[in-house]
Amino acid sequence: MPDANGSADQSNVNDRKYFVLDTNVLLHNPNAMFMFDDNRVVIPFTVIEEIDTFKKQNDDVGRNAREAIRHLDRLRDTGKLSEGVKWNGHGGLVQVDLGEHELPPSLHGASPDNRIIACAYQSHRSGHRTIFISKDINARIKSDALGIETQDFEAQKVDADRLYTGYVELTVPTEVIDSMWDEKQLPIDQLTDYLTVTDEASGQSHDIELHPNQFVLMRDVRGDSHTGLARRLADTDHIVPVTGPRKPVYGVMPRNVQQTMALDLLLDDEVKLVTLLGTAGSGKTLLALAAGMSRTFVEDRFDRLLVARPIMPLGRDLGYLPGDVQEKLSAWMQPIFDNLAYLLTTRGGGSQHADSKGPEQRVQEMMKDGKLVLEPLTYIRGRSIPNQFLIVDEAQNLTPHEVKTIASRVGEGTKLILTGDVAQIDNPYLDTSSNGLSYMVEALKGQGIVGHVSLAKSERSELASLVADKL
Repeated sequence: MPDANGSADQSNVNDRKYFVLDTNVLLHNPNAMFMFDDNRVVIPFTVIEEIDTFKKQNDDVGRNAREAIRHLDRLRDTGKLSEGVKWNGHGGLVQVDLGEHELPPSLHGASPDNRIIACAYQSHRSGHRTIFISKDINARIKSDALGIETQDFEAQKVDADRLYTGYVELTVPTEVIDSMWDEKQLPIDQLTDYLTVTDEASGQSHDIELHPNQFVLMRDVRGDSHTGLARRLADTDHIVPVTGPRKPVYGVMPRNVQQTMALDLLLDDEVKLVTLLGTAGSGKTLLALAAGMSRTFVEDRFDRLLVARPIMPLGRDLGYLPGDVQEKLSAWMQPIFDNLAYLLTTRGGGSQHADSKGPEQRVQEMMKDGKLVLEPLTYIRGRSIPNQFLIVDEAQNLTPHEVKTIASRVGEGTKLILTGDVAQIDNPYLDTSSNGLSYMVEALKGQGIVGHVSLAKSERSELASLVADKL
């Protein structure tokens, strides 16, 4: 084994776990090899070969592949990867397994997945405390069937069943609601006795922590007809009433209490990051666009409105699309065009900006003038984005690493909006717990410049509401 200057010693070897990583884990997060503390991370040689096939891609998968390779190259300078290189002061090791392991009897065909599982199987058979880490469900099923302890990549995962909603509903006495409306604010101390929730399963009660920019929907103990909606202002110990906009925001008025919360955050320049979760038709994208168009085109608060989406097809990919870049892009950005066209019609809000041109022509004019920019997320990396209203739609298809990369591009004066539906994920290696949108909601709750709302009700149409509720 390498010495103390380069790699590992023999202490606590029997207590060390062996984490065998699948290719998709490093493509999901190239820093994954450094997230197992004082244990040994084993990377099968087949994983290195598979990563090599992705390194030339210009998307985030390609960039993650190149970053993983660079990590290994830096480790190679300090010791032999085949023996295990120490990367921290706690005995953590990264090793590349060069062995040609015999396939377990149940695995047929020397596919890359089977060879990677064979590496984990050999480590398990050798008596090591082996755990196979993969984001491929089928690979996890096969390795578990072989008796290998198997896990998804749990780092950066959240509890989807307890995901932060951005608001809390309380039942309070009449005088508490009246006091808030009369004084235009309410000390949080006056809500202490009501910030308690009981778990239905265990019957245990626990206190609710009221985060900055979290909303409070207060209902009167005497009946639901008397209510009050408020938001805790960042870095303060009081809540202030929220009434919603008095006039349409680019033709849009909130249709339910969650939409009122969303618009309150979207129109507040002190809140630099807003995350909106919601089912199809809940209005998350439309509200974000309406707020962005109002703040950019009407009030000139931002230099331009930038809307980006990940290039992720629903169902089978159509393959290469004809036309130039803008023509190819229009196929992916059509949902955004639909919302923009709605906002520019008489019904959506065109009456306040009426002229003889149709909504499509006006969208093209805005894009030509540079006030409106629609781009795939591929073009966001490496840029600095100052003083813009930036909307990232379908953010549930992004990894935590990708979301971090996007947020780090935000410059001074920019407001970032992330929208998505965690129940409709098209990325094969993400789920409701591991996607970047859910991760950001949980990781940044409680920050003074961050706000979040989960929109629960579909408002698109009667049919859309029925389908979202029944199917």
